[in-house]
Amino acid sequence: TKEPVWILGRKYSVFTEKEEILLDVTSRLWFTYRKNFPAIGGTGPTSDTGWGCMLRCGQMIFAQALVCRHLGREWRWIKGKRQMDNYFNVLNAFIDKKDSYYSIHQIAQMGVGEGKSIGQWYGPNTVAQVLRKLATFDTWSSLAVHIAMDNTVVMEEIRRLCQSNFPCAGAAACPAVESDVLYNGYPEEAGVRDRLSLWKPLVLLIPLRLGLTEINEAYIETLKHCFMMPQSLGVIGGKPNSAHYFIGYVGEELIYLDPHTTQPAVEPNDSGCLPDESFHCQHPPCRMSIAELDPSIAVGFFCNTEEDFSDWCQQIKKLSLVRGALPMFELVERQPSHFSNPDVLNLTPDSSDADRLERFFDSEDEDFEILSL
Repeated sequence: TKEPVWILGRKYSVFTEKEEILLDVTSRLWFTYRKNFPAIGGTGPTSDTGWGCMLRCGQMIFAQALVCRHLGREWRWIKGKRQMDNYFNVLNAFIDKKDSYYSIHQIAQMGVGEGKSIGQWYGPNTVAQVLRKLATFDTWSSLAVHIAMDNTVVMEEIRRLCQSNFPCAGAAACPAVESDVLYNGYPEEAGVRDRLSLWKPLVLLIPLRLGLTEINEAYIETLKHCFMMPQSLGVIGGKPNSAHYFIGYVGEELIYLDPHTTQPAVEPNDSGCLPDESFHCQHPPCRMSIAELDPSIAVGFFCNTEEDFSDWCQQIKKLSLVRGALPMFELVERQPSHFSNPDVLNLTPDSSDADRLERFFDSEDEDFEILSL
């Protein structure tokens, strides 16, 4: 095909860069169904086959944010090559055990607070809400996670959230920079520098409904542009039992990683190393027609710095001028007056909001009733 291939903000030629495309795709962390992991909650399921696909997609989009945060977008995984410690720190955050920050155990148990029993299928909105709550415990990554609701991204809210990382009060709170103690896996000075920075890296997740039962084709051009942005984390979406993590597109086809393969849970080997090959998809990626995409999705972006966020805002504004591209969401400076009770720091979503949105985004039945007025 003459068409360029776009993978998470990188453009490739299928003629001259086939190897680079495959290396980029293989380097993404691939989370699938697993079996024989420790029982969730001590007595619950030991496998997520059949119900965990959207939870795995949530892990994949969030792992991409952690890779960008700790390793950078240009980092690549090469089979058999020794990886740096930060790579294993990222991977360990998702391993199937109860004390990993973003494990299936943590997601399933935190989901109970969102009204989902363990073993119940999630939609993209629920998994986004749960990951946001879990991220507050991940002090190593120190991310600001914002879920833009009601198809509206409010710039003021995001700036407030990302700039809430004030410098330590007094010298006592900041250990001497000279000491080369490891701070949470980092050299100490990096830890101090992070805590002094005035912008927390942003993970922006935007749950959207792009049609009733199928995607409205007016949104397709805009969706493609999301994969072109350097801040792209991709898209999670899909119907019950068929969630996917979309990482790019070529022509009229989406490129995605599929979690519907059951693999045995992984344990560290005798030397304490984690065998990591099963966390990378080493066959060519799956493709599907954009028109077949389920309309219930969440789009993700990562802005490491304030400049990244400003650049992203500019790109979104430009996108609204592209002919034939219907905006999927609105970008506004301030909270519109019709919003009730904005949850400023976005730490605990109002449960009534969650319930209302649940029906809208995560409808597991496809029977929408169109009312004629």
